[in-house]
Amino acid sequence: METTDYLVLGSGIAGLSFALRAASHGQVMVVTKRTGNDAATGWAQGGVAAVLSEGDSFEQHASDTHDAGAGLCHERAVDLCVRGAPAAIQWLNEVGTRFSRTPEGSLDLGREGGHSMRRVVHAGDLTGQEIQRALLLAVREHPNITLREWHMGVDLITHSQFGGPDRCVGAYIFDEVQGRIEAVTARATVLATGGAGKVYLYTTNPDVATGDGVAMAYRAGAWLGNMEFFQFHPTCLFHPSAKSFLISEALRGEGARLCLPNGQPFMAEHHPLGDLAPRDVVARAIDYEMKRTGSEHVSLDITSKPPAFVRERFPGIYEKCKSLGIDITQEPIPVVPAAHYMCGGVTADLDGRSSLPGLWVLGETAFTGLHGANRLASNSLLEGLIFAQRAADALGSQIAALRQQPIPSVPAWEIGSAVASDEAVVVSHNWDELRRTMWNYVGIVRSNSRLERASRRVALLEEEIRDYYWKHLVTRDLLELRNIAAVAQLVISCASARRESRGLHFTIDYPETLEQYARDVAVKRGVSPHLRGAWSQ
Repeated sequence: METTDYLVLGSGIAGLSFALRAASHGQVMVVTKRTGNDAATGWAQGGVAAVLSEGDSFEQHASDTHDAGAGLCHERAVDLCVRGAPAAIQWLNEVGTRFSRTPEGSLDLGREGGHSMRRVVHAGDLTGQEIQRALLLAVREHPNITLREWHMGVDLITHSQFGGPDRCVGAYIFDEVQGRIEAVTARATVLATGGAGKVYLYTTNPDVATGDGVAMAYRAGAWLGNMEFFQFHPTCLFHPSAKSFLISEALRGEGARLCLPNGQPFMAEHHPLGDLAPRDVVARAIDYEMKRTGSEHVSLDITSKPPAFVRERFPGIYEKCKSLGIDITQEPIPVVPAAHYMCGGVTADLDGRSSLPGLWVLGETAFTGLHGANRLASNSLLEGLIFAQRAADALGSQIAALRQQPIPSVPAWEIGSAVASDEAVVVSHNWDELRRTMWNYVGIVRSNSRLERASRRVALLEEEIRDYYWKHLVTRDLLELRNIAAVAQLVISCASARRESRGLHFTIDYPETLEQYARDVAVKRGVSPHLRGAWSQ
C-alpha cells in the first residue's frame, strides 16, 4: 500500500493544473491509464474563453454562458469562471503555454458559436495540444509530483468499508504493465478522469473517455447531477479513414457556413444566429437536415476565405483533411454530429468538493453548474483551470489538519477465484452493443419509447458484465466496459426524469421547455433521479 497527500486520477488540464498548484504544499501522485498525453485536453482545437478585449465584459461573457445553458447555469459558478479567466490565461502563460498572437504581440482572440465577442484564446487550432505539452512538461519536472502512466482507477476506497466514517481515503489502482491491483491511500482523492464520449458509437473523444470517474464516484455513493445533458459536437469529420476527428467550431466563427451536400446553406432557417447558433441548436439542425434529405452528412464550407488565412489559422485541420484528399481551401468539408462533452457529472461545490468527504472532482468529470443544459464553446478548459486552482487553494489551507488524521489500513485487493478470460469476444461484443444502443436510442433526439428500450437493453448488459467481472481477472477493457455501462444507465435514467426539452435534452414526447423543470436532476446509488433545487454552493 502506498500513501500520498493528493491522489489525482487523470492527466488532462484539470488534473495537471491541480497537481502543479497542490505540489507547493504536498506530495502528489497523478495516475493516468495510458500515457500522460492521452487526455481529451490534447484534442481541444478551439481554446479558452476569457474577457481580454476593451469592447468585451465579464457581464457579456456571463450572459452568453447563461444563454447557451438554457436557464440551468449556476450563477455563482459562472461568475467565478468568467472573472477568473484572465488570471487563468496569465498562469498558463507563466507555465509556458505558447498562444497565438497578433503581429503587435497581443493575444489573438477567436470567436466561436454562442459567443457575442471575440474572446477565445488559442494556439492556432491545436490549443489543447499546446496546453497539454506545457502542463505535462512542468509536471514531469516537479520534484513533488509522481506520474504513474498505464495505471487505472478501479474503485474508490472509503473508510466506511472498514467500519469508519463515510469518507474517501484513496483508490484501488490497476497497474496494467504488471497486471496487478494495488491500494493507494491519500488525504485527498481527486477525480479528473474526463468525460464519457465512448459511451456513444460516434464521438469526438479519445479512447480514454469512458466515464471512469463518474462510475467510480457513483459506486462509492456520491451525488451526481444532470447526466441527461450530453453535448453532441455539430461537426465531426465524415470520412472512413478519420476516427473521431473534430472540425473546430472556430471555423464557423471565422465565416464558414453549413450547407447541404448540394451547397445550399440551411442554418438561417433554424436560428437567428445562423451558423453561430449554440451547439445544441446546430447539432439538432444537422440531424434534422440529414434525416429530411437522406444525406449521410452535411458540408462545412470555408472556401470564401483566402487560402493563406485558412492554412495559417487552422493548420491542424488543413493538414489532416489534406492527408485524406480534402483541400479545405478549395472544397467543403463533409461533417456529421458526434458525442462530444458531458455537461453533467459528479456534483462539486465551488471548491471542487464532492458530496463524499475526502473526494474532490474537477473538469469534465465534475458537475459544477457552469454549463447548465448546454456548454458554451471554450468554457470547458476554463472550468478545469478555475476549479483546479480553487481546489488546490482550499486543500492547501487544510493539509496540516488532514495530516493529523490517521489513514486506515486498507486490505490488499482480493482476486478470489477469478481466472484469466479466454472469451475476450464477450467484452468486445458487449462494448459494441452498448454503444450502438446509446447512439440509436439516447442520442440527439429522444423519446419515451426509445429511452425505455435502451434502459431494458443496458440493464441486461450490466447483468452480463457484472457476472463476467467477478469471474475473471480485470483488464483495462473490462474496467472500461463496466464504467461505460454504468454511465449509460445514468444518462438514460436522468433523461427519463426530465419530461421537457431543454438544451441538449430534446424529446419528441415533451417538446416544450417548462418552468417547473428549470431545476437540476440529482441521482445517487440507491436513489432514483429526481428534480432538485439549487445545489449548496
